[in-house]
Amino acid sequence: MAVLGSYCEGNNSITQAWVQQGFQPCFFFTLVPSVLLSVCLLLGALQYACYARFSRAMEPKYIPRSRLYRGQVLLSLFLALQPFGGLLWQGVGLRQLYGYMLLYACLWALSWGCAIALLQLEHTRVLAHDRTRGHGTVLLLFWALAFAAENLTLVCWRSPLWWWALEDTNQKVQFGFWLLRYICTFMLFILGMKAPGLPHKPYMLLINEEERDVENSQPLLTDASRTTSTWKDFRRKLRLLVPYMWPRGNHLLQGLVLFCMALMGLERAINVFVPIYYKNIVNELTMGAPWHTLAWTVCSYVGLKFLQGGGAGSTGFVSNLRTFLWVWVQQFTNRQVQVQLFAHLHGLSLRWHLGRRTGEVLRSVDRGTSSINSLLSYIIFSIVPTIADIVIGIVYFTSVFSAWFGLIIFVCMSLYLTLTIFITEWRTKYRRDMNTRDNEAKSRAVDSLLNFETV
Repeated sequence: MAVLGSYCEGNNSITQAWVQQGFQPCFFFTLVPSVLLSVCLLLGALQYACYARFSRAMEPKYIPRSRLYRGQVLLSLFLALQPFGGLLWQGVGLRQLYGYMLLYACLWALSWGCAIALLQLEHTRVLAHDRTRGHGTVLLLFWALAFAAENLTLVCWRSPLWWWALEDTNQKVQFGFWLLRYICTFMLFILGMKAPGLPHKPYMLLINEEERDVENSQPLLTDASRTTSTWKDFRRKLRLLVPYMWPRGNHLLQGLVLFCMALMGLERAINVFVPIYYKNIVNELTMGAPWHTLAWTVCSYVGLKFLQGGGAGSTGFVSNLRTFLWVWVQQFTNRQVQVQLFAHLHGLSLRWHLGRRTGEVLRSVDRGTSSINSLLSYIIFSIVPTIADIVIGIVYFTSVFSAWFGLIIFVCMSLYLTLTIFITEWRTKYRRDMNTRDNEAKSRAVDSLLNFETV
């Protein structure tokens, strides 16, 4: 018969969050389900109220019958029931239960039950004026937080209170439960970005795609890409861009790419050492260190600052060198894209060329070639370094100070990245509309000049 002990193991207090080089399990498994359930109840209630007022039921023929959606539901059900398996093991195998385990199982199951309800709501109902495709903010945030929480346990790698040592059967079983949670939350996060349970097009396009414009004999909504999500088919888009990052057949440019990557890694290391040397200067001045030691520290700091760059709007030597060397790679990519596009246009049929709009084609060619270069540079030298800086900051502050500092950075950066993604998604539709109108304007201007005798 299982014995119900105190709330925390070893009669510890729940307020002791960080003990023995890791989170106290009592604190961690109380905080995580509480946060997840709060997100589901508060934000989920707002989403449900919005759907109750502004949504409409989808016609059965437009509701996807996807196996991946069934997989989403089954994974969520498994995660909801998984804590009870842990309780069964604790009660039958170890004959010892603690209060936080019961609370964790109840809150965890309720939170995943709310997530399943929201998933079913988005599967069967749709907002009338929603022109985007993808799950709502609440579900995406819930899956991201659940997966982030499982990653957060890695901070407790050295703690004897956790299962990482795998010294006995209990630790091996607990590690198995964690591994299952990690795999399931990761799969749910990936499936959530793909949204297999939602229509492949916005609902308003589906119910109107058969209607025709009588005068022009074309669909009323011809440009469905204006309303699709920016992250739709992200993997396929990334596969198209990756070959342009590696110049095939040119070993010199391949070496430049590797050297630029090394310079980017050097920048990340310099960003860590600059504040450390600044701290050393202050400490040596305070403690009255010898002059030659202080001079060496100051010279090292000045050298690092020269490599990093200082002042408002200025960049350092390493960044300028990387930008200068990357010009050759950009020129190669630009030339390759233009040649392939030119060959593609010549490979199109005569019917397409007879009905083409020259101005729109020229404008699209110019915008496409310039966009690939800027997109590649943004991914390699902005997005990847930002994520690297976040990871370095979390690891450094956790190891040097405490896990609270790492947790603060992790939460702040998670909110920053989430808001950045959603704001980018929101402003993309305006950017697409601006590009479409710009194409129409350039098309009319150039075509009117080419057909001067008709005008």
